[in-house]
Amino acid sequence: MAVEAEVLNELRGLRTRMPQLTGSLAASADGLVLAQDMPGVEPEGLAALTAAALGIAHRMADTARRGEFCELLMRGKQGYVATYAAGPSAVLTLLAGGRANVGRLHLEGRRSGARIAELVAAHLDAQAQGRDRRPASALDEIAPPAQGRTLGTLPVRLPRQSRPRLRPDTGE
Repeated sequence: MAVEAEVLNELRGLRTRMPQLTGSLAASADGLVLAQDMPGVEPEGLAALTAAALGIAHRMADTARRGEFCELLMRGKQGYVATYAAGPSAVLTLLAGGRANVGRLHLEGRRSGARIAELVAAHLDAQAQGRDRRPASALDEIAPPAQGRTLGTLPVRLPRQSRPRLRPDTGE
């Protein structure tokens, strides 16, 4: 069975276990959709926003010295958006209604994130060993993370150094 189908089965199983979920999405850290079960929501747009939020969450955790990113929870008037790390190169985003049990959401999200991480890692291992001979897909765009680089980090921009201006009339 292709890894995308296995990830989709995990997402569907998650929605079966937690009926308060209104959608689920597995994406690469770069914002490419791996699998989705989200009626009524544009998955590509949400995957891109997830990647952006993930980068900011990593920087915030690093700046605050809170360790490696694990999860992000956003609450709106209509419900929750929860994002969980799914290994070093993928992420799981869940949408839940306002009456959802947040503890259960975290429990199920963490379990599914770990399962998706296993599936993606197995795919990357098979790809690295040349055993994967299936047609190209979004998973082929996932590269193993570079050594020492954490998922979703943003480049650091240093402020430009100001240089003293020379006065044209004196040459100083």
